[in-house]
Amino acid sequence: MDKRVLLIGDQKSFMVTAISNGLEREEFEVIRIGNSVKAISSIEEMPRLMVFYLDGDVEEISEALVFCKDLVLQGEMFFYLVGNQEELETASRYIPDELVHDKLERPLNIQILVERLMMGVEEGTQIEAKKRILVVDDDPTMTRMIKNLLTPKYNVFMAGSGMNAITFLAKNTVDLILLDYEMPVISGAKVLEMIRSEASTAYIPVIFLTGKSDKNTVMEVLALKPEKYLLKSMKPQDWVREIDDFFATQKMEAMRV
Repeated sequence: MDKRVLLIGDQKSFMVTAISNGLEREEFEVIRIGNSVKAISSIEEMPRLMVFYLDGDVEEISEALVFCKDLVLQGEMFFYLVGNQEELETASRYIPDELVHDKLERPLNIQILVERLMMGVEEGTQIEAKKRILVVDDDPTMTRMIKNLLTPKYNVFMAGSGMNAITFLAKNTVDLILLDYEMPVISGAKVLEMIRSEASTAYIPVIFLTGKSDKNTVMEVLALKPEKYLLKSMKPQDWVREIDDFFATQKMEAMRV
């Protein structure tokens, strides 16, 4: 079990020190950093567990909260917020409640935090056993829909653009990429070309997502030789069935080798 915790907060705070000491007594590996984008982005191997301690003017650290929001969207992380009621409410302007795994109000009972983190460790262990899927689409509504649909069975990550996807893949491995064919700036076709040009990602299977079903679009998509393509208009149950069938077929082919 990975018991590493990223503890974000004012490094001069007595409570941040107390939380760190309390977690270390429970055999967590605590990485303490300041509450700035620069400090958070300096972490090369991001822990799954992140605790952000709020203490003061939340507006002053809003950029750090937005940065954490992007990290949570990109990876299967458990993000915890600690603060008073007003601070927690203000923080929700920058990182939506649905992305926060748990909120704990001050004064903080460290033992309760330990218990919540242990639950995160157990959930993380279960998630690691799942297949990993990266969804690349510039439509946040679409990516959230797919994530919510597939998360019960799969470990789903999201990227809002082609460059975000390439950046993510430089540090993470996945078993499948669901790639929007029609994206601005960098098209899905160009992203696929970039993926296949790198030895570290060339082997990753790609399924195109498209909102168009006309013959010309379908022929363009198939000419790029993806594993398959899925229409965005498909029913939710069909989405799940198609992904399940893909991994089942992949497993059968591997057994034949």
